[in-house]
Amino acid sequence: MAYLLSSIFDIRSGITIIRIHQMKNYPKMKNNHRQKDYQLESPIGSRVIINGQEVDYFSGTGYLGLQSHPDVLKAAADTLARYGLSTATSRGGFGEHPVYHWLEQEACAYFNTEKALFFPSGYMGMSVLVQTNGSGSDHIFIDSAAHYSLWDAALAANKTITPFHHVNPGHLEEIIRSEILPDEHPLVISDAVFPISGEIAPLPDYLKIIEPFNGRIFLDDAHGVGVLGENGRGILEYFNIQSDRVKTCGTLAKALGGYGGIIAGPGDWIDEMDQNSSICIGASPPPLVTAAASARALTIARENPRLRRQLWANVKQARDGLRSLGWELDDTPVPIICLPSLQGQNLASVQKQLFAQGFAVAYVRSYSSTPAGGALRVAVCAQHTSDQINRLVDTMKNLAL
Repeated sequence: MAYLLSSIFDIRSGITIIRIHQMKNYPKMKNNHRQKDYQLESPIGSRVIINGQEVDYFSGTGYLGLQSHPDVLKAAADTLARYGLSTATSRGGFGEHPVYHWLEQEACAYFNTEKALFFPSGYMGMSVLVQTNGSGSDHIFIDSAAHYSLWDAALAANKTITPFHHVNPGHLEEIIRSEILPDEHPLVISDAVFPISGEIAPLPDYLKIIEPFNGRIFLDDAHGVGVLGENGRGILEYFNIQSDRVKTCGTLAKALGGYGGIIAGPGDWIDEMDQNSSICIGASPPPLVTAAASARALTIARENPRLRRQLWANVKQARDGLRSLGWELDDTPVPIICLPSLQGQNLASVQKQLFAQGFAVAYVRSYSSTPAGGALRVAVCAQHTSDQINRLVDTMKNLAL
């Protein structure tokens, strides 16, 4: 059970009234998804050192492998030497800086937009969208398996919240028709790509459902940016959708290997968020070194489409191989491959056996979009070789899954 506190200031009495709203459907955060027994001791790549052992790394979110790219590291080092670690203030308090402008310009070039907004963390992206683009008539409909950051944003909005069944357009339409009031408009909130299951939100279906109700859709594209679409611009490019009803936020910390949240779009819209979001106004921006590294990573990703093509080829090889072992896997370019238990095998034991044979694969028991009973999460990157993928599939086959 979770509670949302909201306050209303009564002008006549000068008293702030606190209201407590009981939320029955807020997902409980558990920390048992962490790989606590494993300590990373090297830079991230397709091969890493964990607990003193060199292993093939099929985990994490560095899908394009840019977090260790020499040019990305050089940009960080040069910025550190020239400017120091950070501005030690918010961007509104003498914290504006050429490095932040450089990053936002590179983001505009990458997403082909007029402006971009850089903020401290991708976790905050949905909060920025909701607090600056919300309407008094919004009724929030949120995917029941949405990431915790999306639930946090929805709860902070102090709106009516109705969860719908995970990636289920039929149920979304059903509850919109049954729950929406005459003076309300639906605001659908969802991950674009789910972090454990790897499922892509059925955006075209959602859009058809909300249009008759003058609704809108806010998507967190953290795992889609850099991966989906011909140019890696995310879910909107993937589905070839251009609609004012759909807004997205993203991160530079996953496929692009950098750090910080990013929202790109028309200039007036970006300016409005920059001027009205408490996060953008009050929070210190990420360190200059990470901003510089992220800017360079954006350039590399934009100028080297072969990285995405190689990633997609690796994903296809991995999905085809793992599908042959009995898992039902969608044919998508998403580099997150979710492997639930088959015939009741102990996935925690499978993870340990894989590590002993030289493979780092995450076992997740409880996290947003994790299937009941847990799952192995295989993450593919552009730097994986065909031999590495084949060895992983062969090893899993020999474990008698």
